[in-house]
Amino acid sequence: MTEIVSNYRITPSTITLLPARHFDYDTTVLEEGRELYVRKSPLQLIKRACLEAGSSYDGRRQYIMYQTSFRHKVPIPIYPDQQIYTFPTHSPNDFNCQWIFYPHIDSLISNRTASKKIHPSIIRFRNGDELPLKESFYLLERQIQRTAICMLRYQSAIQNQFPSKNDRNERTIHNELYSRD
Repeated sequence: MTEIVSNYRITPSTITLLPARHFDYDTTVLEEGRELYVRKSPLQLIKRACLEAGSSYDGRRQYIMYQTSFRHKVPIPIYPDQQIYTFPTHSPNDFNCQWIFYPHIDSLISNRTASKKIHPSIIRFRNGDELPLKESFYLLERQIQRTAICMLRYQSAIQNQFPSKNDRNERTIHNELYSRD
């Protein structure tokens, strides 16, 4: 049964957002165990999810650009507290842009079959599903690496901004609290 919905909330189960050329829907969503069809574009879904997480898409994008040297095809931390990070395969405004959710990737495979000219790369997900892609192995490998860097930088910045009790001793915390006028 084809499930077409007006809206979709990105969750930890979201694996990919794929653009669709269909009259009734704009995005094919692959989740763990199901496929949905949504009447919004992948970028609209990403932007809404960022707002629901407390920041705008542009704010998230600018933050990652500030923290890294990335300027194009910037990975996006959607719900960083839930480890939901995604990366685009093209410019986000390009209709053909597919959004791959990093935590679900098991491996990237260089396609060695006869279909290599059409789909030179395959992403294998942790659930065993495979997604043949038109993008080169090198481009996808670079995007995966950039997303990992994005995750590390984002988490590091948050930890440095809000150190846990384990990072500071109780005397330091006491001094900070009571040394203010």
